[in-house]
Amino acid sequence: MIRRPPRSTLSSSSAASDVYKRQPLNNSPISGTVMFTQKNDSVYLEAHAYGIEPGKKALHIHENGDCSSEDGLSTGGHWDPYGTKHSKWGDPEGFHLGAVGNFEVDSIGHGMMKFATDLWCIGCEKENDILNKAVIIHNGADDYVSQPSGASGMRIGCMEINISED
Repeated sequence: MIRRPPRSTLSSSSAASDVYKRQPLNNSPISGTVMFTQKNDSVYLEAHAYGIEPGKKALHIHENGDCSSEDGLSTGGHWDPYGTKHSKWGDPEGFHLGAVGNFEVDSIGHGMMKFATDLWCIGCEKENDILNKAVIIHNGADDYVSQPSGASGMRIGCMEINISED
């Protein structure tokens, strides 16, 4: 979720966000936070996950901002507004805008990802707008090859991306 500052302090070049907890899926013990911030033409993501098995995990943005199902399937597939193949972020032959990538979870169950891109926007009402999508954490790594999802495994954490005016 993204919380905007009061309208009087929000300029067209800066949209701020707040930190929100992830919802566990599939009986996962995951907890954590995700923060999105837009500065000028770039969106910054910082995610922290706790309480999960060590190893590589995938973080994706999925097409529906709906974390209501226990298995996370209510979020749909990867967010892919341009109809490209699934691949590693930045592949010159195309990639899903929602296939952010992998992050490492350490031996005490903490993982972190920092990511920035000028390919997303917050609240711009264009096809690259991340609002009303969902962040999904998978229990495995994205292989960047398998179509259409990267064979990342079960969905273990979910966060809806939307704006709260309070």
